[in-house]
Order: sequence, then structure tokens, then C-alpha cells
Amino acid sequence: MTIVIHIDGRAVTAEAGRPLGAILHRETNAVLRETPKSHAPRGLFCGMGVCFDCLVTIDGRANVRACVTPVRDGMRVETRRS
Repeated sequence: MTIVIHIDGRAVTAEAGRPLGAILHRETNAVLRETPKSHAPRGLFCGMGVCFDCLVTIDGRANVRACVTPVRDGMRVETRRS
């Protein structure tokens, strides 16, 4: 089933239940934060919920791990780039 989610205000189609991290990688190249010291871009790292490199805000709830969060219709995602 195809659904629509919103990433940084942009409507994106996705397959229901797919991991949000996979959709972010496909749609944004998954640059989600910068390292504190060198400000190097970081994206998905472990892909299984162990690290904290994929933290996003979903429907106003901050610090959600995108890699283990299934997408659902109408979801609003804010990355560090927003």
C-alpha cells in the first residue's frame, strides 16, 4: 500500500510499514546531523536502532530513531536540515 509522508514539509510517497530510515536514505541522501567537533555530515550508521545517528522529529516528538520506525500515512518528519 502506498502512503504519503512529509519530510521537512515535502510530500513523499512510501510503502506502508517500510523503515523511515530507508525512505530518508532514498529521498534525502540521509544527511541527518553533523559531528560536534568537525561538523562532518552524518546519516544512517547502524540501521538497527543501536546508535543515535538517525534521530529525527516525528509529529512533534523529538529524538526518534528513524531506522527502526515504520512509516505511516500522514507522518510528519523533521530532520536536522529543516
